[in-house]
Amino acid sequence: MTVTREGSGAAVPPRTQWPEPEPETPAGAALTDVILTTFRLNARLLDAAQDMAAAGELTAAWWQVLGGVLDEPRTVAEIARRMGMTRQGVQRVADLLVDRDLAEYVDNPAHRRAKLLASTQAGYWAVRRISLVQHPWADRVGRAVGTDELLAALAGMQRLVEVLEADHL
Repeated sequence: MTVTREGSGAAVPPRTQWPEPEPETPAGAALTDVILTTFRLNARLLDAAQDMAAAGELTAAWWQVLGGVLDEPRTVAEIARRMGMTRQGVQRVADLLVDRDLAEYVDNPAHRRAKLLASTQAGYWAVRRISLVQHPWADRVGRAVGTDELLAALAGMQRLVEVLEADHL
């Protein structure tokens, strides 16, 4: 028997000894297709976001974090949960935004150590400039797909998030 090592150093048995997965159900196959399509959709949305963010002299990640505090200041952890990012990733971007005077840390009356991130006027201005290109883009793409189809997709996505959060592996 030949055993090889994969990049992580774990032993890899010969293919003839690999266990067979259970067959996928139609629902499982549909979910797999949704996941693969979501990966592709995410890539296209990130490309579009990067292009639009340039109008405000931001990156897509900076825009995402600023978007988490446009309505009210939040902690880094709150922004991460709200935006589906890691706390560490938000912290790194938040520090960059503060360094560039696009955001600032303000005192948190609910917690002495966990500061709140708030947008500055420069941050609001950057996002406003992005909205000048984002709104026409969203209208154009939205018309092409159709409101009813988008709302149905949104409902399905929200339900999937709900189930995945309840099932968290």
